[in-house]
Amino acid sequence: MNTKQAVQEGRTVLGIEFGSTRIKAVLVDENAHPIAQGGYDWENRYVDNIWSYTLEDIWKGLQGCYQEMAEDVKKNYGVTLKKIGAIGFSGMMHGYMPFDKEGKLLVPFRTWRNNITGQASDVLSELFNFQIPQRWSIAHLYQAILNGEEHVKDVAFFTTLAGYIHWKLTGEKVIGIGEASGMFPIDVEKKDFYPKMLDQFDELVAPKGYPWKIREILPKVLVAGEAAGILTEEGAKLLDVSGELEAGIPLCPPEGDAGTGMAATNSVRQRTGNVSAGTSVFAMLVLEKELSTRYPEIDMVTTPAGDSVAMVHSNNCTSDLNAWVGLFDEFASAIGAKIDKNQLFSTLYNKALEGDKDCGGLLAYGYLSGEHITHFEEGRPLFVRTPGSHFSLANFMRVNLYTALGALKTGLDILSSKEGVEVDKILGHGGLFKTPGVGQKILAAAMNAPVSVMETAGEGGAWGIALLASYMLQKKDGESLADYLDSRVFADSKAIRVEPDTEDVAGFETFMKRYQAGLAIERAAVESLAD
Repeated sequence: MNTKQAVQEGRTVLGIEFGSTRIKAVLVDENAHPIAQGGYDWENRYVDNIWSYTLEDIWKGLQGCYQEMAEDVKKNYGVTLKKIGAIGFSGMMHGYMPFDKEGKLLVPFRTWRNNITGQASDVLSELFNFQIPQRWSIAHLYQAILNGEEHVKDVAFFTTLAGYIHWKLTGEKVIGIGEASGMFPIDVEKKDFYPKMLDQFDELVAPKGYPWKIREILPKVLVAGEAAGILTEEGAKLLDVSGELEAGIPLCPPEGDAGTGMAATNSVRQRTGNVSAGTSVFAMLVLEKELSTRYPEIDMVTTPAGDSVAMVHSNNCTSDLNAWVGLFDEFASAIGAKIDKNQLFSTLYNKALEGDKDCGGLLAYGYLSGEHITHFEEGRPLFVRTPGSHFSLANFMRVNLYTALGALKTGLDILSSKEGVEVDKILGHGGLFKTPGVGQKILAAAMNAPVSVMETAGEGGAWGIALLASYMLQKKDGESLADYLDSRVFADSKAIRVEPDTEDVAGFETFMKRYQAGLAIERAAVESLAD
C-alpha cells in the first residue's frame, strides 16, 4: 500500500509532543516511518515569579502545529487529512494544573521549571520515605496547601499538560503511567498510585477540612497499550480548526517526555537505559527490582509499561563546554580564519581523544546553574590546574567533556555501588553525541557500559508518542511494549555501538576522585563570589 492510500484510509498514527520551546507533530505510517511533520515554536512566561504558559498559548500552539503537519500531508500526497488510525499526546512532565468542578483552571499552569516547592518536597519525601522532587505535581499541590492558597479548597481535578490536552480532546481524565509517576509515586506491582501513600497524604491534610480526597482529584492511571478514549466532536474541532478531521479516533494514554524518550530510543526493557545529553543531562535506567532506600540524587519514575526507572538528572552538561568552543571560534575570527561551527566542534572533540586518560591532572566544573546532585544552589564555572598538570589542548577538551558528565556520574555511582544496578546497553541522544564517536566514547567510560546511538534517535518525543499510539493499535495478544519495539520498529534500525575502553574507564575514575575532592574548592568559590 502506498503512502497516499494509507493517509486516505486513515492507516496512519499521529504523535504530538509539547516541548519547552517547540511543539512537534509527527505522522507515521503502519511501519512507524515518519511521513509528515509540523511544528510550532513557543516560550514560557515568567509572571509573578512563576514559569508558565497560558491556555491561549497551549491551544494556539497545538492548532498551529497540527495545521502545519496537515499542510505537509496536503503538499506531499495531495490529500486532505480527515482520518487517522490513532493519536497520542505527550508533554513536559510534572507541573501543576488544578481545575474546579466546572473545568476552570484555578491558577496559571505551574511548569516543571519552578523550584518553589522545597518545603513540600522535604515534608512529603520524609512522610512517604520516597524521594519527591520539587517539580512533581503532588509537591506543587502540597506547597499550595502550606502557602494557604485559597484555590485549593475548590480543586476537583489536577493533572499535567499532556493530561489536560487529552482530557479536553476526549473527556477522559486519564494519564499514562510514566507521566503519572511524575505526579505521585507509583506502585509498580499494582500499576497505580501507592495506596498507602495516598492514605498518608489524606491524613496529612485532613486538619484543613478540604471537601476532597486525593484519589478523587488525581487522574486514572493507564499503561501502554490500553485504550484511553476517543476524539470527541468537540475535541476534533479543537485540534483541527479547519473542521476536516473526523471524530472517533482512538487515543493512547497521554505520556511525559521521559516516557516518549524511552520509546524513541528503544530503552524500555529492564537492564537498558538512555542518556539525553545537551544543555542538561539525564540518565534513565530500567531496573530489575526496586531500590532498597531513597536517595535525594535519584528520582524514581516508570516506563510507559510501568517498570521502575531510576532517573539521574543533572542541570549542567554542555553549556560551559559550548562556551569554551565559542571562545576558540572568537579567536579564529580575530586572526581572520573562517571555520564552520560543525568543523570546529568536530576538531576540538576529536582532539580530546588524544589527551591523557585522566586529563593530565586538570580539573573543571561546568556549573552554569545550581546542581542538586552535588549540592550547589548557584552555578560558578571553574577551571583549575596545578603547576605540574599536563596543560594541553587535548587535555583541556577532554576534562571539559569529562566534567560535563561529572554530576551525572556522581548519581550513577550511587546506583552501581550501593544498589548493584547493572545495564546491558545505553542509548545516547542529544547534542553531546553529534560528533560521531566522541561523546559515546566518553559516556561509555563514565558508565563502563556499551553506548549506542541510533539513526532514529533524532526523531524525538513526538515520534516516541506516535510509537506508543501505534503499539495500542497494532499489538498482538500478550505482546509487550519492549517486544513490539524490538521486533516491529527497531528490528532493522542501524546503530553505532561503542564498547567501554578499560583504560578510559580507569582514567575517568581517576578524574572523578579529583572531581569529588575538588568540590570543596568549587563551593568556596561560590561562597566567595556570593560575598
